[in-house]
Amino acid sequence: MVQKYQSPVRVYKYPFELVMAAYEKRFPSCPQIPVFLGSQVLRQSRSTDGAVHVVERSCQLRVEAPRLLRKIVGVEHVVFVQRNVLNWKERTLLINAHNETFASRVVVNETCSYTVHPENENWTCFEQSASLDIRSFFGFENALEKIAMKQYTANIKRGKEVIEHYLNELISQGISHIPQWTPAPVCEEDLCTHAGLRDADSLKAGRPSSTLDLAPETATVDGDKLDSDYIERCLGQLTPMQESCLIQLRDWLQETHKGKIPKDEHILRFLRARDFHLDKARDMLCQSLSWRRQYQVDSLLQTWRPPALMEEFYAGGWHYQDIDGRPLYILRLGQMDTKGLMKAVGEEALLQHVLSINEEGQRRCEGNRKQFGRPISSWTCLVDLEGLNMRHLWRPGVKALLRMIEVVEDNYPETLGWLLIVRAPCVFPVLWTLISPFINENTRQKFLIYSGSNYQGPGGLVDYLDKEVIPDFLGGECVCNVPEGGLVPKSLYLTEEEHEHADQLRQWTETYHSASVLQGAPHEVAVEILEGESVITWDFDVLRGDVVFSLYHARQALTPGPREPGARAGGQLVDKGWVLGTNYSHVEAPLVCREGESIQGSHVTRWPGVYLLRWQMHGGPGSMACSLPGMDDVLITLHSPGPKCKLLYYYEVLASEDFRGSMSSLESCTSSFSQLSTATSSSSGQSHSSSLISR
Repeated sequence: MVQKYQSPVRVYKYPFELVMAAYEKRFPSCPQIPVFLGSQVLRQSRSTDGAVHVVERSCQLRVEAPRLLRKIVGVEHVVFVQRNVLNWKERTLLINAHNETFASRVVVNETCSYTVHPENENWTCFEQSASLDIRSFFGFENALEKIAMKQYTANIKRGKEVIEHYLNELISQGISHIPQWTPAPVCEEDLCTHAGLRDADSLKAGRPSSTLDLAPETATVDGDKLDSDYIERCLGQLTPMQESCLIQLRDWLQETHKGKIPKDEHILRFLRARDFHLDKARDMLCQSLSWRRQYQVDSLLQTWRPPALMEEFYAGGWHYQDIDGRPLYILRLGQMDTKGLMKAVGEEALLQHVLSINEEGQRRCEGNRKQFGRPISSWTCLVDLEGLNMRHLWRPGVKALLRMIEVVEDNYPETLGWLLIVRAPCVFPVLWTLISPFINENTRQKFLIYSGSNYQGPGGLVDYLDKEVIPDFLGGECVCNVPEGGLVPKSLYLTEEEHEHADQLRQWTETYHSASVLQGAPHEVAVEILEGESVITWDFDVLRGDVVFSLYHARQALTPGPREPGARAGGQLVDKGWVLGTNYSHVEAPLVCREGESIQGSHVTRWPGVYLLRWQMHGGPGSMACSLPGMDDVLITLHSPGPKCKLLYYYEVLASEDFRGSMSSLESCTSSFSQLSTATSSSSGQSHSSSLISR
């Protein structure tokens, strides 16, 4: 596997010419970089006007590896070849380096560039990228990969410090300004002489003379890349590898994601939640972005208006900030009638309100960051449990709480600075036992629990809140305007009909399922149709990998599995002994769906029976496809074990008379990715979708 590294743009607040003078001091040796043993110039050349200087060096680096590994491979140092193209006229330096030692086993490529800052010509930008491909290395591939990347990232910071060291040395010597390059006047005789020499050299080499031979590739600072000052100011301290993960994930989103790209702070939360494991963070973020799009969470603060009784009886609200500048939210849970609120507004309204609090928390973090001039990406919650009793352990209420925790954990990771729980009563351990297994370990470490009046002394709230903002009901002097809660009058409870409507709403929000599709193990969902003409609709997002979606019909019954209604354990329903065309048949042609696509479609059923929605991994390079007898239109792809695809989907069955004008019908007709709908509506022989939509 090729390991890649991409640095942020680092800025030296010095002119390009001065930075180049500092850079040249690194050669032929550099005591400040112990692993750099020395260098030797192999060849160099200059353009006629002296604007372009090309230098190739052979550099020796000491191997920082365990003694056993050095003994086995038989080397104490490795050789790299570095090619520098310095263009004084364009004020750019492009550096390319690759390894010569073990080149057949290990391939290392590095590219660096120094350029003028696009907004300040007296500043210099530096950018760096590298790739490591270990093909074979005496059985030590994994160990070498870890050693190499660790050593490389450790030397990156050191390299920046070395340039700054030599810049300070130059300034201490009184060299603070070096004039920019200007072309020197050249007489006609010299010009002809230089041209003749160059032409003669070119003819000897068997090629025509060209000024393009010395023209370097100029590198400009991409506005989408991250500046090191921006990272420190807005995102906080990051290691080089963490910076690289952030840049790679954001670049991947810009290339593949269809829709609004989240801010760097948002992306960074998901990376931190998965300990900067790039693939895991990408999967988590993609699922969250699909969730936000499906439920229009981005516009929640503009569209959500809590019911009036929620504003009166929901005992929570924002209250200044903690000692580190994080927004502070106070929740008087012990004074809140959670059972009454659920019966009065429903679980969905409570969930919407919790989501709006999290959205508001992110907005306030950004405001506090601008106000205090330092990175603030999380908020603190102070929970007062005085009054908590067995009424709060009402089973539907606890179940709703667990659901809210799950949604927040999946979509708002690393947004909690501290959770300060005060005045915890004796019943609290029961509640904690129920909910703690559902809380991420990193999040649990941010919980601080105080029983009785322990929060008042040293190590209590004064370590996290300024005395001026401690609420009056906790012994402070600050008046807190958070509602006091209280019992919700039963006269405000929802009627049975209103509860039924709320339950239907919840069922709609829970129709989306996540699934993994493995090579050789497709994911299948069975839909039983009792009447001949109904409409099956589907909507799914391909979160990772490429899949092939198909729809089948089987006349014989299928046995539902234990893991999901309509699917067996492992997600596969069709028995291996079944024959396509005999036991079941295609009713929609297979459709290849690429990563990042959102697919909507529908099918009008002709016969009763079981219809099978199938997602299987799309065959990539190296897969083998074969056509079985009687299956000329179907390719069976054989795979070797490999990665899995992920998708988020829902399906719905409608009576044909109810389909026209429904949300599913609208999405099937208008989605920009509705390839399957387009394909099925173009052929009346396979589907009735077109006639149904047009009538």
